[in-house]
Amino acid sequence: MTTPAPTIGAPSFPLALDAARAAAGAQHYPVGALYVVATPIGNLADITLRALHVLQLADAIACEDTRHTQQLLRSYGIDGKPLIALHEHNEAEAAQGVVARLQSGQRIAYVSDAGTPAVSDPGARLVAACAAARIRVLPLPGASSVTTALSASGLAGDGHFVFAGFLPSKAGERQSAVDALAQEPRAVVLLEAPHRIAALADALARLGERPVTVGRELTKQFEQITTLPCADLPAWLAADAQRQRGEFALVLHPAPVSGDDADTERVLRLLLAELPTKSAVKLAAEITGAPRNALYEQALRWRQHDA
Repeated sequence: MTTPAPTIGAPSFPLALDAARAAAGAQHYPVGALYVVATPIGNLADITLRALHVLQLADAIACEDTRHTQQLLRSYGIDGKPLIALHEHNEAEAAQGVVARLQSGQRIAYVSDAGTPAVSDPGARLVAACAAARIRVLPLPGASSVTTALSASGLAGDGHFVFAGFLPSKAGERQSAVDALAQEPRAVVLLEAPHRIAALADALARLGERPVTVGRELTKQFEQITTLPCADLPAWLAADAQRQRGEFALVLHPAPVSGDDADTERVLRLLLAELPTKSAVKLAAEITGAPRNALYEQALRWRQHDA
C-alpha cells in the first residue's frame, strides 16, 4: 500500500539479524508451510525480528513486486533468495505454483509491497489455495496502515470499526459509497492514493461535522496526522500542496448522535450526571438503542466542553 524508504536512525540490520536468530531460535518453523509476513509501510525499522528470521529461513519468497522486494531484502542484508512474482493480475495462477513448492516440502514466505498481505494487498487467494490443499499457513503480524491510523485517531468507545479500504474510483459510485457510510454507526477506515485524495475529500465533505482523522505518509519522514470535520477536509487539502502527496489512511469517526434526537440526548445527559462516562454510555445505548460509539463520542464532546 505504501513504499518503504530509508530512514534516519534505523538500527544496524546485520545486528538485527543476529538478534532475530537468537530470539526465534527456540520456535519451530515447519517445512511445507506458507509464512505470511508483514513488512514496513514506510520506516524500514518497523520489521519484526521474527519476520527477519523467516525471510532468511525461507526457501523462496513470493512477493507482489520482485524488484521492490529485492531492494527491501538488501536493506536488511538478505541476499540470494529466489523470488516468485505473485500479484493481483496473476495470483490465481501463481498460487498453484507456490502450492506445488509447498507440497514438495519448501518453506515459502509471502510479502506484499508494504504492510500486512491479504488485507488490502494481494495474498488472500494464495492463502485460500493453501487452505484448500491442507497446507499450513503461519501469519507473522507487523505493520498495518489500518491499525496505525486507528491508534492515532483518538477513538473511544467499544473499539468497533469497519474496514472499507479504497472506495470506487468513479465519481458516482464513490459518492454512493460515502452516502452509505453516512448511515454507518461504527468508525470506518479508508485508504486512498494521492491522485484521488481530493475527490475523496469532496465526497466526504457531504458528511458535514462528522470527524475524520487523516493519516498521511504514516511512519515516514513527512508523516502528518490531523482530525477535523469532513466538511473542512477539501479546504485543508487545498491549503498546502504537500498535503495531497503520499499515501493516505483515513478514519471516519462514528456518526454523532443526531442533534434532533432529544430523547436520546436527554437520557445520556441524565446518566452522565450520575455515572462515569462508560457506564452512562452503556446504559444509554441499552435504553435508547442508539449506537454506543456515537454516544461515547457525544459524551466526550460534552465532557470536554464542560471542562
